[in-house]
Formats: sequence, C-alpha cells, structure tokens
Amino acid sequence: MSDAVIVGAVRTPVGRRKGSLSAVHPVDLSAYVLRALAERTGIDPGQVDDVVWGCVSQVGEQSWNIARNGVLAAGWPESVPGTTLDRQCGSSQQALHFAAATVLSGQVDLVVAGGVESMTRVPMGSSVAGASPFSDAVRDRYRGVEGFAGDSPLPFNQGVGAELIAERWRFSRAQLDEFALASHEKAAAAQDAGAFDPELAPVALADGGKFAADEGIRRDTSLEKLGELATPFRPDGVVTAGSASQISDGAAALAVTTSEWASRHGLRPLARIHTAVVAADDPVTMLTAPIPATAKALRRAGLGIEEIGVYEVNEAFAPVPLAWLAETEADPERLNPRGGAIALGHPLGASGARIMTTMLGHMRDNGIRYGLQTMCEGGGMANATIVELL
Repeated sequence: MSDAVIVGAVRTPVGRRKGSLSAVHPVDLSAYVLRALAERTGIDPGQVDDVVWGCVSQVGEQSWNIARNGVLAAGWPESVPGTTLDRQCGSSQQALHFAAATVLSGQVDLVVAGGVESMTRVPMGSSVAGASPFSDAVRDRYRGVEGFAGDSPLPFNQGVGAELIAERWRFSRAQLDEFALASHEKAAAAQDAGAFDPELAPVALADGGKFAADEGIRRDTSLEKLGELATPFRPDGVVTAGSASQISDGAAALAVTTSEWASRHGLRPLARIHTAVVAADDPVTMLTAPIPATAKALRRAGLGIEEIGVYEVNEAFAPVPLAWLAETEADPERLNPRGGAIALGHPLGASGARIMTTMLGHMRDNGIRYGLQTMCEGGGMANATIVELL
C-alpha cells in the first residue's frame, strides 16, 4: 500500500517585522530553504516534480508565482516547476496536503511543499489594492451578525473574532495573558536547549552576518507588562497585541514522497502523513474551525485525542488554542510544547510548514508516535494534519 512520507523539513529563523529579515526579498527567502532542504536531505533538485508554495499576500514582490521564482533563485534546474496557493494562514499546511495527495495518486514521485511570507516588505492586506474582495451577496448574507462590519472593505475581522471566542468561552484577560507568557517561556526554553537548531537554515545577510535564531521571543515580558497593553478590537475587550501572533518574516519547506521512492533513492522518512483534512466554520467568528477540523481528522484516522502525543494549534490569538483545549479536552501539557506564534511569530504563508517542521523535531526528540497540527484560517477554515513518526 502506498503512503506519503516527509523526508526533509527545514525553516528559516522567524524574523520580527522590520527585523533581521526585512532586507531579504521573499523570493530569496524561499530560495534559502529550498537549497537547505536539498543539501540536508541529499535530494537531487532535478528530480523534484513540483514545488507547491503557500503565500497569502500575492502582490508586489510576492506576486507572479513566487514558487517558480524561488526555484529559479535557488539555482535549481529550469525543469522544476512551481505553483503558489492561498488558503490564508494555512497555505503551506495545505501545500503539504496537496503534495501528499499528488504523490499518493502516483502522478508524481517527489514534491516540495512549503511557503513564505515577508510581512515587512509586503504588508498584510496589500493584495486588496483598494477594492473589496467581498460582494454584496456576501455582505447581505452576514449583515447584522455580531462582529460583521458590513460597510467596511474588509468586514470580517480576526481580532474581533478572537474577542467573540473569548466572550463565548468566558476567557478572562488574565487567562489570555498567562497563555501568552507561557508561549514565550516555552519558546525561550526550547531555544536555550538548542531544540530548534536542527530545523533552522541560517540566512546570510547583506552585512556578511547570518541570521540564525528566532527573534520574536520576548524574554523580558511579564504578566505586569502584558497587563498594560491596550485592547484594540473592543474598548472593554481582553485581546491585546501581547496575546496575538506576531507579524513576521520567514520561509519553510518540506520534501514529500512515498516510502517506496524514498527507499529506492536512499532517503530516510521522518514521518508518515497519516491523515489530512480541511474544515470550515462560521466566517465571522472565523477562528473556531480547528475544533471541527480536529474532530474530522481524528474520526478519519480512527484515533482518540489521548493517542496524540503532541498538538500544535496555531496561536493566531490566545483564545483560539484555549477554546480548542476546552472543546477537545486534550492534555494542555502536550499543546505547543516549544511555544507558538505568540512568541515565535506568524509569517502567514510559511507558518503551516514552520509549525510542521517544529512539531516533527519535538516528536523525534521525544519518541512521540502521533502528532496533530491544526490552524485557523481567514474565511473561517482550518486544516488538520496527523503525522506518524517513522
């Protein structure tokens, strides 16, 4: 029976907005991880059948099919194609799903899945370009729903959605700040232990230096400092910049093939893609779909939540993983053990592959058989992926 396996995973360190990666063109960020992936796995780039690349703001420097441009910038053979996709924050997780599906179908042998986002150079929302992507039919469907700003060019707001989740599940400001602080603490501990080192591809900078470590971790934060932050989405709200994911720059890549092809070419699989699903929920609250996506993935996998040794739930906002925990009754000790997007950052198109790369490292280091990754996405969607360590 054929399967889909990951034989390599690598990412750049994640840079803060206007930070160390701000001078690097997103095409070159893509090229860094493509080259690093080939070097670390030993794959011949000429054997790559396709590069499936996630990117959300496909405009300006990230337009014109950045997947193909990344291939060319990496110096890979001109025979290697590439395509770029947008499933919002889950774009590179969806790229992994598409890669798995195409190798399983027998149409291809080796696919590189991943993504990039330079939120410094191509700010979030740039692709709107002055015209609303929502027609009157969409507006009329949700007009009058709490949280829907019907006359705004972008009437669905993730921050407002996070506040709605906090209200529905009765999360306090203190709970959100405590979760945010824990994310920084876990990420700092992982960084200090060198846990991220095997997955990182340092980026050469114009000044001759190298950017080699995630720079979003705030070691000096505290509950007192978090408590001083404003609540921008509601005057009496509980969500702040401190309990939200960071605006970031970065890229990540995964090599996907079958066990049979890997064996023939001397590649060692890291994990099997056991189950891959996508789900959708209310687009106004927007951020709750990881809950039904997880239920769908577990049902299709024939597994219980207790059988999963690690959960990576993207920290778009602290209420998202907290609501997920409440509904799934999962073990909070297994959630985002090396921190999440609140501490490490959220380069939109790269985050799915970044999270998978980090989760695979944690599974390898701790002998964990099953891991589950899920993340909320614009439009009220979510991907969920279960992988099995090999």
